[in-house]
Amino acid sequence: MDFPQLELRLLMKPNMFNAKKIFIQCFLLIGLLTSNFAIAQSADTFPSKTVKVIVPFPPGGGADTLIRLLTPSLTESWKQSLIVENRPGASGSIGAEVVAQASPDGYVLLMGTTAAVTDKNIAKFAPVALVSASPYVVTVNPALNISSIRSLIAYAKTNPGKLRYGSSGPGSASHLSAELFASMAGVNLMHIPYKGTGQALTDLLAGHIDIMFAPAQTVMPQVEAGKLLALAETGSKRSESLPNIPTVAESGLPGYSAVGWFGLFAPLGTPKPIVQKMNQAVMATMAQPKIRKAMMERGSDPATGSADDFAAFLKVDQAKWTKLIKENNIAVQ
Repeated sequence: MDFPQLELRLLMKPNMFNAKKIFIQCFLLIGLLTSNFAIAQSADTFPSKTVKVIVPFPPGGGADTLIRLLTPSLTESWKQSLIVENRPGASGSIGAEVVAQASPDGYVLLMGTTAAVTDKNIAKFAPVALVSASPYVVTVNPALNISSIRSLIAYAKTNPGKLRYGSSGPGSASHLSAELFASMAGVNLMHIPYKGTGQALTDLLAGHIDIMFAPAQTVMPQVEAGKLLALAETGSKRSESLPNIPTVAESGLPGYSAVGWFGLFAPLGTPKPIVQKMNQAVMATMAQPKIRKAMMERGSDPATGSADDFAAFLKVDQAKWTKLIKENNIAVQ
């Protein structure tokens, strides 16, 4: 073989390989730019059809009440219908799974809570906006003749396992808030789980259960009507929306703090520009004086922050409850 020809072939092969590599890189870059352009366009036109929000609990609970409060303003802002669909069951996990399996385009959302979005399924969702992270209200039936946290603890110690508390299901904030209380107070309470706080409220009013750690928007109308008694709120400090109700910590159980949060989630993979646009719309809605007033009247403190802020909040909140569950062998679904 002629050596100059061999040398030429050896020189050409790497160049051909490099050309092919460059072509592939350019092809991928064009695809990426086209994809980003399409995502940007979809965000600009979002929403172009009806948006559905799944509430994974029955009507009448905290999540249901809050999203229905925001719905008219979001509908007006987006110029598209926003419908709420209740899909209760399994402490919120049934409705949550419906959203997790939906197309990641922003048109099917979840009104999530502590029970519906846990460390077991959070990886299936993109946090959109924290709507409210408010203290729960420790509420009792007046027939119990208990008027303070101290007397509640004293009664529970004298009658272990006799006091029945209702929750919206295993692993819910209403469940875990009560378990944290029982753990810190050194008392034994009987847990009666329901499919939602609305159903638990009905039984509390009827005297079938004795206590609820419940969202203010669920129980305060009944407290104001004199049908229930609010002993304390569960936050680390008094809520701006409930200034006359003392905290559990200042009422006899120092160091106690728990909040129930409500927030919007999209399926994992929803484009970030769409998530950001939804977050901005929710924040703008909750900044409206009429909305803030309505939320405060229901005992819900409006939240603020980006989708990333919501994700950071969830990380801290879940670590707290995971620790409680493991240390106390609490059964959750």
